[in-house]
Amino acid sequence: MKEAKILIVDDERAIADMMATVLRKEGFSHIDLAHDGEAALAACERTRYDLILLDVMMPGRSGLDICPFIRGTTDAPIFFLTARSSDFDKLSGFAVGGDDYITKPFNPLEVVARIQAQLRRYLQPKRQPQVQSEPSDVPTPSGRYDFGRFQVDESQATLTVDGQPSHCPALVFQLLLFLCKHPNRVFSKSDLYQRVWGEDAFHDDNTVMVHIHRIRERIERNPSKPEYLVNVRGLGYKLMLPKGAR
Repeated sequence: MKEAKILIVDDERAIADMMATVLRKEGFSHIDLAHDGEAALAACERTRYDLILLDVMMPGRSGLDICPFIRGTTDAPIFFLTARSSDFDKLSGFAVGGDDYITKPFNPLEVVARIQAQLRRYLQPKRQPQVQSEPSDVPTPSGRYDFGRFQVDESQATLTVDGQPSHCPALVFQLLLFLCKHPNRVFSKSDLYQRVWGEDAFHDDNTVMVHIHRIRERIERNPSKPEYLVNVRGLGYKLMLPKGAR
């Protein structure tokens, strides 16, 4: 994990330098800095990063402006760093592709802990399947889960919808995979966070809600009226296994 490549994007050079110093003290050695949106995009074209810290309020193109372009080229975790702390701002950050949202002022050691938790989750699938929970409710030796309209292949880490491949960021895929392994079971948001993000992650209901929405955008005919990934009022979410599916 300490070999991970990290990009820090912040027009406040003191903050960028401070985070780089703290990360280096924690053993991370591959750290690049960018101080505006254009420089960040250029860096992402040159280097495949494993995690990106992205300021929101920058001169020129903001972090919210460039995040969709970065997300289009990588599924690496993106953390927003910003002084804007309203629920609307947080949801906007998640909506454009962010994985975490950290408000200024922040404790740099807490940010490092979040980075380490995300990197463990992001880098682990490259070595072995990430979700390791109790035995699956649906025995599928091939690691393939067929829900009729869509199929999930664990060994290939792919989602196919109506016969066409659908790109999934790493954590979106891991959440969908977990639900596929446990169909027709209700999980609260805190359950899902613990099972997928891990016990050492920092619980945030908005994160789960946004990732649920991203799954629905991919597997549902009408995400606003879900047929597969449904909400059980007051309890949580469950993935419905259609009759005849396996």
